[in-house]
Amino acid sequence: MLIIGGRLIHLQVWQYEELRARARRQQQREVTTNSPRGLVYDRQGRELARSLDSESFFAEPHAVKDMRETAEQLAGVLGADAEALTARLTEAQAAGKKFVWLARKVEAGTAAQVKALNLAGVGAVPEPKRYYPNGALASHVLGFVGTDDAGLAGVEQYYNAALDGEAGKLWVEGDGRRRPYESREVEAQIGQSVVLTIDRNVQHQTEQVLQAAVGRARAKSGTAIVLDPRTGEILALANAPTFDPNNVLTLAPGVRANQALQNIYEPGSTFKIVAFAAALEERLAKPDQKIDCQMGAIKVAGRIVHDHTAFGTLTITEALAKSSNVAAIKLGLRVGDERMYGYMRRFGFGQKTGIELPGETNGLLRPVARWQKSSMGSLAIGQEIGVTPMQMVVAFGALANDGVRVAPHLVRELRDAEGNVVKRAQPETHRVVSEQTARTLRPMLESVTVKGTAKLARVDGYSAAGKTGTAQKIDPRTRTYSHTKHVASFVGFAPVDQPSLVIAVVIDEPIGAYHGGDVAAPVFREIAETVLPYLNVQPDTEFKTDETPAREQLAARRDRPLPEMLQAGSHHAPGAPKDKHNAAPATRIEAVRQERRAGEVGELVFAAADERALLMPDLRGWSVRDVARVCAQLGLELEAHGEGRATRQNIAAGEKLAAGQIVQVEFSRDD
Repeated sequence: MLIIGGRLIHLQVWQYEELRARARRQQQREVTTNSPRGLVYDRQGRELARSLDSESFFAEPHAVKDMRETAEQLAGVLGADAEALTARLTEAQAAGKKFVWLARKVEAGTAAQVKALNLAGVGAVPEPKRYYPNGALASHVLGFVGTDDAGLAGVEQYYNAALDGEAGKLWVEGDGRRRPYESREVEAQIGQSVVLTIDRNVQHQTEQVLQAAVGRARAKSGTAIVLDPRTGEILALANAPTFDPNNVLTLAPGVRANQALQNIYEPGSTFKIVAFAAALEERLAKPDQKIDCQMGAIKVAGRIVHDHTAFGTLTITEALAKSSNVAAIKLGLRVGDERMYGYMRRFGFGQKTGIELPGETNGLLRPVARWQKSSMGSLAIGQEIGVTPMQMVVAFGALANDGVRVAPHLVRELRDAEGNVVKRAQPETHRVVSEQTARTLRPMLESVTVKGTAKLARVDGYSAAGKTGTAQKIDPRTRTYSHTKHVASFVGFAPVDQPSLVIAVVIDEPIGAYHGGDVAAPVFREIAETVLPYLNVQPDTEFKTDETPAREQLAARRDRPLPEMLQAGSHHAPGAPKDKHNAAPATRIEAVRQERRAGEVGELVFAAADERALLMPDLRGWSVRDVARVCAQLGLELEAHGEGRATRQNIAAGEKLAAGQIVQVEFSRDD
């Protein structure tokens, strides 16, 4: 008895902790459960990413009665390979494993079928599954997550710690034969939500226009960015080709790359704003000052640089409009190497913009000590330097914002699970050039769209300014400029006096037409013509019309503010048939259908019975641009699906409208 008592004391006292841990390992199994990630919203509070409930299935190999039978039944429901599943279970049992995953994040319907099998040794645990309700929309911004719900790209990766929340724990108790009989769980805590600066509708329109342009040009890829220069907020960031973050397992890494931040290219003539801005800021040039473009050739340290056309003497404004290389180089030489390098850095080149996305590059800008004697002959015209589309849109944003560069950002705020704001964006700002220089340069850039290389960038109803770029790519085999591969770009803003938007468009390796004015400028126009009215930016120029009096009157009427038209009583566009029920005291909005049948969009007409009521117009047959303009005028929020002409709307014509109401319109190119 003394020996037994001594042994008991030894076990209960000296080996207590060790034996307790061994018992816990044998009797209790701990499983970590992922926390529901926070939501991602656009600037209007519309969901872009959320976590859905799903279930993951596991097996306890020692408790599985028949490995092959179990594997075959599971494979039939899960769509898995029965042989591979049998081998995995057998290997796990032989290795003495207590736990092995069978399927992760199974959808509700399939999960119910697995549970109905009631298989011994097979258990389930709830796990959230990331879902992107808009498919490929803003995929390069949002990114995606892996099997373990860790962000692997985009905002999902950059804000992974905030979105991830706190993991939960599941403990399963087993008896002497390791059969589970009890479990307890500490629930996971949901992560913070992210509110983006992206507008879902602006993003959709930008993606649609860009994708169509890349297809027309048969280009390798394309990028378009829409920036608010006053706040630094990115309203849209699109790349083509794109991908669906709901299904990324089979995609090539190149498709996932965010070209807006990682595509380093020589900007060409869009970079000339640095030389012109620096010369104006240093009072080395004036807009109306004459400059000799030397009939299209200049020698810099023994190297001759040519213009695309032989120009003689031009004003500084004309030289910018016509994109003279000679003029840009001469201005760069006036400024000098050190000062030019300083302006390049102040505009943000050679350094990351700090946008809240992973993988951003610095671009390529060598320090002055590494410049050659002929470098100014290249740098002033956008060669010997590598930039990203994001750097270019921000540089033009500084000119649009009266010389102040606002750091670009994609995230407005972070919110906790209760919706309280825990962090709000506070972008860094600094002055690049004086307000006077920026305001002097803006009309000079407008001349590019009016008289220069970017006439196709002119926006219907709005003044626009910008600069085209056409750069040859380096051939990796010969290490010289390629004669067949180019980068076409346009960066611009509108309206000119008070810019609301800056849009950068970069088309990589277009086939056929390859100049920025031909390939990229029209993309700027298409985006601006839809987005500006959507944002309620008032037109500041005449709309383009043909010679018919009806179209001239419609264009003039279109400029009238909406309240004035509502208060004016019954209005009809010229040639529009009058409704025989017009005398009835009912409020309505009527489209001029004769104009629309002729392939043109007529003006809306209003018949007011009271001061505020509005009815839904018939939008069928209208273009995306005109539908967006009308919805903006009426204070409606447009959700556009497809492209071409409107074929269906979710609110019937004649139904009463409320301010801010969402209108869903489907578009199709089919006749």
